[in-house]
Amino acid sequence: MKIEQAKTRDHSTLISLWEASVRATHHFLPEAEIDALKPLILEHYFAAVDLVCARDETGITGFCGVHDGNIEMLFLAPEARGRGIGRLLVTHAISRQGATRVDVNEQNVQALGFYQRMGFVVTGRSPLDGQGKPYPLLHMVLADFEKV
Repeated sequence: MKIEQAKTRDHSTLISLWEASVRATHHFLPEAEIDALKPLILEHYFAAVDLVCARDETGITGFCGVHDGNIEMLFLAPEARGRGIGRLLVTHAISRQGATRVDVNEQNVQALGFYQRMGFVVTGRSPLDGQGKPYPLLHMVLADFEKV
């Protein structure tokens, strides 16, 4: 498994992986929200972050995007979950991309637990997501960073 900078040519693979991941983990999102987000991610959000992907012999298994110290996106292929790829990507985001914060959908309990195991603590809550939709966000900070 290696972590490498994502290329523009990877974006079609990444958006397919994103959709599969969202369908497997974001059960609270209706179909219309997924359909609305997909072009935004593909056309705007990928370019707005420092985007890396995890790649093995089968291809890209996950990706992570960081902007201004915040993990903006972390998605894994559903079949790749539980193999340490998320941990690898977050460790890279912290050590190489300067990530110290992340926002997690409150309804995504698995993601919340994952980030807590990675050393993040909840520091706040917003009732709306970044799109102004009623999907509350939990704001998290890396515990060691919070003490500094």
